[in-house]
Amino acid sequence: MQDIIKKDIIDVLGKLADILKVSEETDITEIKELSNSTMHNASVFQDEDSISVAVLIYSLSKIMERRELDYGKIIGMINSCISYLRNNQDDMFRKSIKNMFNFVRSIDEKINLYIHEVISHAQIKKGCKLCEHGISIARSAEILGISQWEIMRYIGKTTLVDQISEPVNVSKRLKFARSLFS
Repeated sequence: MQDIIKKDIIDVLGKLADILKVSEETDITEIKELSNSTMHNASVFQDEDSISVAVLIYSLSKIMERRELDYGKIIGMINSCISYLRNNQDDMFRKSIKNMFNFVRSIDEKINLYIHEVISHAQIKKGCKLCEHGISIARSAEILGISQWEIMRYIGKTTLVDQISEPVNVSKRLKFARSLFS
Protein backbone atom coordinates (compact mmCIF):
# COMPACT_ATOMS: atom_id res chain seq x y z
CA MET A 1 0.00 0.00 0.00
CA GLN A 2 1.30 3.45 -0.88
CA ASP A 3 2.27 5.70 2.02
CA ILE A 4 -0.09 8.51 0.99
CA ILE A 5 -3.04 6.11 0.91
CA LYS A 6 -2.00 4.61 4.24
CA LYS A 7 -1.80 8.08 5.82
CA ASP A 8 -5.21 9.03 4.46
CA ILE A 9 -6.84 5.83 5.76
CA ILE A 10 -5.24 6.34 9.18
CA ASP A 11 -6.60 9.91 9.24
CA VAL A 12 -10.08 8.80 8.17
CA LEU A 13 -10.22 5.97 10.71
CA GLY A 14 -8.94 8.35 13.40
CA LYS A 15 -11.73 10.81 12.57
CA LEU A 16 -14.26 7.97 12.69
CA ALA A 17 -13.04 6.95 16.14
CA ASP A 18 -13.25 10.59 17.30
CA ILE A 19 -16.83 10.87 16.05
CA LEU A 20 -17.82 7.66 17.84
CA LYS A 21 -16.15 8.63 21.15
CA VAL A 22 -18.95 11.10 21.92
CA SER A 23 -22.45 10.09 20.88
CA GLU A 24 -24.25 13.01 19.19
CA GLU A 25 -27.22 13.45 16.88
CA THR A 26 -24.93 14.59 14.06
CA ASP A 27 -22.84 11.40 14.14
CA ILE A 28 -24.61 9.74 11.20
CA THR A 29 -24.27 12.79 8.95
CA GLU A 30 -20.61 13.25 9.90
CA ILE A 31 -19.88 9.59 9.22
CA LYS A 32 -21.53 9.73 5.78
CA GLU A 33 -19.47 12.83 4.90
CA LEU A 34 -16.35 11.03 6.08
CA SER A 35 -17.17 8.10 3.82
CA ASN A 36 -17.54 10.46 0.85
CA SER A 37 -14.20 12.12 1.57
CA THR A 38 -12.50 8.72 1.42
CA MET A 39 -13.64 8.38 -2.19
CA HIS A 40 -11.17 11.06 -3.27
CA ASN A 41 -8.18 8.77 -2.75
CA ALA A 42 -10.11 5.89 -4.25
CA SER A 43 -10.75 7.90 -7.40
CA VAL A 44 -7.18 9.17 -7.66
CA PHE A 45 -5.32 5.98 -6.80
CA GLN A 46 -8.12 3.48 -7.55
CA ASP A 47 -7.13 1.37 -4.56
CA GLU A 48 -9.32 -1.24 -2.96
CA ASP A 49 -8.32 -0.40 0.61
CA SER A 50 -9.75 3.14 0.50
CA ILE A 51 -12.92 1.82 -1.09
CA SER A 52 -13.30 -0.90 1.54
CA VAL A 53 -12.96 1.71 4.27
CA ALA A 54 -15.46 4.03 2.54
CA VAL A 55 -18.00 1.22 2.13
CA LEU A 56 -17.52 0.09 5.72
CA ILE A 57 -17.99 3.62 7.06
CA TYR A 58 -21.08 4.19 4.94
CA SER A 59 -22.50 0.83 6.06
CA LEU A 60 -21.96 1.79 9.69
CA SER A 61 -23.81 5.07 9.14
CA LYS A 62 -26.79 3.29 7.56
CA ILE A 63 -26.99 0.75 10.37
CA MET A 64 -26.70 3.50 12.98
CA GLU A 65 -29.84 5.03 11.47
CA ARG A 66 -31.75 1.88 12.43
CA ARG A 67 -30.24 0.72 15.71
CA GLU A 68 -27.67 1.26 18.42
CA LEU A 69 -24.16 -0.07 17.96
CA ASP A 70 -21.50 -0.98 20.49
CA TYR A 71 -19.29 2.07 19.93
CA GLY A 72 -16.61 0.75 22.29
CA LYS A 73 -16.15 -2.43 20.30
CA ILE A 74 -16.09 -0.54 16.99
CA ILE A 75 -13.54 1.96 18.33
CA GLY A 76 -11.35 -0.95 19.48
CA MET A 77 -11.50 -2.52 16.02
CA ILE A 78 -10.70 0.84 14.40
CA ASN A 79 -7.69 1.28 16.68
CA SER A 80 -6.48 -2.18 15.68
CA CYS A 81 -6.73 -1.23 12.00
CA ILE A 82 -4.77 1.98 12.63
CA SER A 83 -2.12 0.08 14.58
CA TYR A 84 -1.68 -2.47 11.77
CA LEU A 85 -1.27 0.31 9.22
CA ARG A 86 1.27 2.17 11.34
CA ASN A 87 3.27 -1.04 11.71
CA ASN A 88 3.14 -1.72 7.95
CA GLN A 89 1.08 -4.87 8.47
CA ASP A 90 -1.16 -4.36 5.43
CA ASP A 91 -2.41 -7.95 5.37
CA MET A 92 -3.46 -7.78 9.02
CA PHE A 93 -5.18 -4.44 8.31
CA ARG A 94 -7.19 -6.04 5.50
CA LYS A 95 -8.07 -8.98 7.74
CA SER A 96 -9.18 -6.56 10.45
CA ILE A 97 -11.40 -4.68 7.94
CA LYS A 98 -12.99 -8.02 6.97
CA ASN A 99 -13.56 -8.72 10.66
CA MET A 100 -15.31 -5.36 10.98
CA PHE A 101 -17.57 -6.24 8.05
CA ASN A 102 -18.32 -9.58 9.73
CA PHE A 103 -19.07 -7.78 13.01
CA VAL A 104 -21.49 -5.49 11.23
CA ARG A 105 -23.17 -8.51 9.64
CA SER A 106 -23.42 -10.39 12.93
CA ILE A 107 -25.06 -7.61 14.97
CA ASP A 108 -28.45 -9.24 14.76
CA GLU A 109 -29.51 -12.33 12.84
CA LYS A 110 -32.81 -10.73 11.91
CA ILE A 111 -31.13 -7.81 10.19
CA ASN A 112 -28.35 -9.85 8.61
CA LEU A 113 -30.12 -9.71 5.24
CA TYR A 114 -30.67 -6.00 5.63
CA ILE A 115 -26.99 -5.46 6.43
CA HIS A 116 -25.99 -7.43 3.34
CA GLU A 117 -28.31 -5.19 1.34
CA VAL A 118 -26.85 -2.05 2.96
CA ILE A 119 -23.29 -3.14 2.17
CA SER A 120 -24.29 -3.98 -1.39
CA HIS A 121 -26.03 -0.62 -1.77
CA ALA A 122 -23.02 1.14 -0.27
CA GLN A 123 -20.75 -0.50 -2.84
CA ILE A 124 -23.04 0.59 -5.67
CA LYS A 125 -23.32 4.13 -4.33
CA LYS A 126 -19.55 4.40 -3.93
CA GLY A 127 -19.17 3.07 -7.48
CA CYS A 128 -21.34 5.96 -8.63
CA LYS A 129 -19.15 8.36 -6.64
CA LEU A 130 -16.09 6.97 -8.42
CA CYS A 131 -17.81 7.65 -11.74
CA GLU A 132 -18.47 11.23 -10.61
CA HIS A 133 -14.71 11.56 -10.16
CA GLY A 134 -14.13 10.49 -13.77
CA ILE A 135 -13.45 6.77 -13.29
CA SER A 136 -15.15 4.54 -15.86
CA ILE A 137 -18.07 2.33 -14.89
CA ALA A 138 -16.05 -0.76 -15.82
CA ARG A 139 -13.11 0.23 -13.60
CA SER A 140 -15.41 1.26 -10.73
CA ALA A 141 -17.18 -2.11 -10.89
CA GLU A 142 -13.86 -3.95 -11.00
CA ILE A 143 -12.47 -2.07 -7.98
CA LEU A 144 -15.62 -2.71 -5.93
CA GLY A 145 -16.17 -6.30 -7.04
CA ILE A 146 -19.68 -5.65 -8.34
CA SER A 147 -21.22 -5.80 -11.79
CA GLN A 148 -21.29 -2.87 -14.19
CA TRP A 149 -25.04 -3.36 -14.50
CA GLU A 150 -25.56 -2.59 -10.82
CA ILE A 151 -23.72 0.71 -11.15
CA MET A 152 -25.44 1.58 -14.44
CA ARG A 153 -28.87 0.88 -12.92
CA TYR A 154 -28.06 3.24 -10.04
CA ILE A 155 -26.59 5.93 -12.30
CA GLY A 156 -29.71 5.70 -14.46
CA LYS A 157 -31.80 6.67 -11.43
CA THR A 158 -29.62 9.69 -10.63
CA THR A 159 -29.09 12.95 -12.44
CA LEU A 160 -25.36 12.32 -12.76
CA VAL A 161 -25.49 11.81 -16.52
CA ASP A 162 -27.55 14.99 -16.91
CA GLN A 163 -24.93 17.16 -15.24
CA ILE A 164 -22.81 18.83 -17.89
CA SER A 165 -20.29 21.24 -16.45
CA GLU A 166 -20.19 23.68 -19.36
CA PRO A 167 -21.69 23.19 -22.80
CA VAL A 168 -19.28 23.67 -25.66
CA ASN A 169 -20.21 25.91 -28.57
CA VAL A 170 -20.83 23.88 -31.75
CA SER A 171 -18.72 26.18 -33.89
CA LYS A 172 -15.80 25.84 -31.46
CA ARG A 173 -16.13 22.04 -31.56
CA LEU A 174 -16.15 22.09 -35.37
CA LYS A 175 -13.12 24.41 -35.46
CA PHE A 176 -11.27 22.10 -33.05
CA ALA A 177 -12.15 19.00 -35.10
CA ARG A 178 -10.93 20.65 -38.31
CA SER A 179 -7.67 21.64 -36.60
CA LEU A 180 -7.01 17.99 -35.80
CA PHE A 181 -7.11 16.97 -39.45
CA SER A 182 -5.29 19.89 -41.05
